Amino acid sequence: MTVMEQEIADYVARVRAALADLPPARRDELTEDLPDHLAEVAAEAEGSLVDRLGEPEAYAAELRAAAGAPPSGRNLDQRVAAAVVRVRGRLRALDTRLGPPLGYATASDFLRLLRPGWWVLRGYLAAMLVTVMSTGGTFGLLPRFGGELIAGLVMLVAFVLASIWLGRRSANLSRWPRSAMQVASAALVVFALAAVVNAEDRAGYLNRDPYGYDQMSVDNPYDRVRDVFVYDSEGRLVENARLFDQNGDPIRLGYPDCSPYGVDDKPLLRPYPYCPNQAPFGVPGVPAPAPATPSAGVTATPRPTATATAPATMDPTGTPSGAPRPTATG
Repeated sequence: MTVMEQEIADYVARVRAALADLPPARRDELTEDLPDHLAEVAAEAEGSLVDRLGEPEAYAAELRAAAGAPPSGRNLDQRVAAAVVRVRGRLRALDTRLGPPLGYATASDFLRLLRPGWWVLRGYLAAMLVTVMSTGGTFGLLPRFGGELIAGLVMLVAFVLASIWLGRRSANLSRWPRSAMQVASAALVVFALAAVVNAEDRAGYLNRDPYGYDQMSVDNPYDRVRDVFVYDSEGRLVENARLFDQNGDPIRLGYPDCSPYGVDDKPLLRPYPYCPNQAPFGVPGVPAPAPATPSAGVTATPRPTATATAPATMDPTGTPSGAPRPTATG
């Protein structure tokens, strides 16, 4: 649309807004030939239509008087129509102002190039909305219908094709179908924004900072490990040791409470132990003494204990009193 065509459309819209109190058929009759007349006036000389014909509201009053229509009472319909015209005028001015930074005469010219991409995105958003409604609010990156991925993909293809078909024919739709499609598109945009906010909240919940919520693990024997000390076969503490799993990924345990490295300084390169001076056995470079253990195969046997007994005494016969006496028989 050229500048002259845009000016004519704005002028006609303001005239029709000023005649909004008339019946639609009567208003259409008065403004039927107005675009052609304005095009002739614009082609005759330079200058705007307002400069040559006056304000659109004054021109509408002249049309009203020439047709013998009752004067305007500025009813609610006229006020609403005038407000709509003012809003559209401001939007057009903003559209023209934002166009040059994008490399186009108007921003709408740039947005028209993005319409095919929006048609595809609109079909995807519609499929995701059905996914949320059919799965109870849970969803991922791919749509699902009733929890089934294959059915969701079929639905996605159908919705994208339908969205492209509607987008190519939206200009030929009547007023109410086009308005309904615009409302539905706006609802899909709101749904997309809500999904982005929800995904951001979930990502923030899973990636809390060190001072936020810490995930708990049940029955994990390594939760209370603060440092790792590695000893060689001779009992010497190994410093600057690093641990790796079978895939070559570093194993990180503990927390460098007394490490000379900063907390944010390449944590994957910090060696063990963090605190060598807190080694549980020995000191760095000195073998730790082996703990004393019983020798294998040697068992302790109890020693016999002496029992104190009363000393034997001699009686007058010369026989110890503690010994049995012989008895005579016969």
